[in-house]
Amino acid sequence: MDEIDLKLLDIVQTDASVSNQALAARVHVSPATCLRRMKRLDDAGIIERRVAVLSPEKLGHGLTAIVEVTLDRQAAEALAAFEARAVAEDAVRQCHRVSPGPDFILVIQLADMAAYHALVQRLFTADANVRNLKTFFSVHRAKFETRIALPAATA
Repeated sequence: MDEIDLKLLDIVQTDASVSNQALAARVHVSPATCLRRMKRLDDAGIIERRVAVLSPEKLGHGLTAIVEVTLDRQAAEALAAFEARAVAEDAVRQCHRVSPGPDFILVIQLADMAAYHALVQRLFTADANVRNLKTFFSVHRAKFETRIALPAATA
């Protein structure tokens, strides 16, 4: 990746809705060159997807829970089975398999405690392999960022 690729990535990770024309102008390349470079970054998997970041509170999903999940059995198929069930849940915003400590950390966005209780019943209580849960409820979000630091140009 060269400096132009890094500038493109910096811009689109701040605002993915910028048009190709505006993006090209901001990095001082032709629109065709910009489109070709963005396609290459997409095809290489450097850009995983382009999304809009919505306000959970304004859309009725003001309860954020961070859940540590420990399973009884950690065989590969047991871990994969729980992971598949967790990522299938719409409320699960992030699912991380971690080590050491619990087997998974989930970040969950829900409407309220009733929705949390229903999710607990569905995802954790119904799974005989879930040994332990520890849930933390966010009372204040000081930072939420989707941007990642970019490496130095290589070309």
